[in-house]
Amino acid sequence: MGLCDGLSRCKLALAFAVLLDVLGAAALLVGVFAPLEVKGRDFGDMLVYSGALLVLMSLAGWVLWYSGNIEGLTSKKELGHVGSAVDRLARNLSRKILTYRIHR
Repeated sequence: MGLCDGLSRCKLALAFAVLLDVLGAAALLVGVFAPLEVKGRDFGDMLVYSGALLVLMSLAGWVLWYSGNIEGLTSKKELGHVGSAVDRLARNLSRKILTYRIHR
């Protein structure tokens, strides 16, 4: 497991993104450089478009992987007294806004 330790969490999303990138890049390159004619019809454009679509779809995998590796917010225990003061301030502010809207 020492090989994958640097990848952190969400290894499945990373594998999905890398696989789609590789398939998309291969389809793009084959579509651009290979002469793909069958009965006089050129199918290179289809591979270029599908390769671009695969690379675009891999963006979802990269976003999932990145967002899965973001460290969470600090807990209330770590914030200590400041967290409870911020909670009270937010609660009081929202109550004032609510009463202002009701009496308006």
